[in-house]
Amino acid sequence: MDLSILAWRKSSYSADNQGDCIELANASSIVAVRDSKDPEGPKLLLDRGDFRRFASTVKNLQA
Repeated sequence: MDLSILAWRKSSYSADNQGDCIELANASSIVAVRDSKDPEGPKLLLDRGDFRRFASTVKNLQA
């Protein structure tokens, strides 16, 4: 899968002015996640169900 053609967007929860942000992209049945400081670096690919569980876990860590 060519991830360079995806439309990446910064997470709305990444309001950090230091650049500590993640970016997300939707691709058919997966959600791709990357570090905004290293867009050419590794990407995390999760199916939609796994991404929902990942996001929920991260959200609960902040509570």
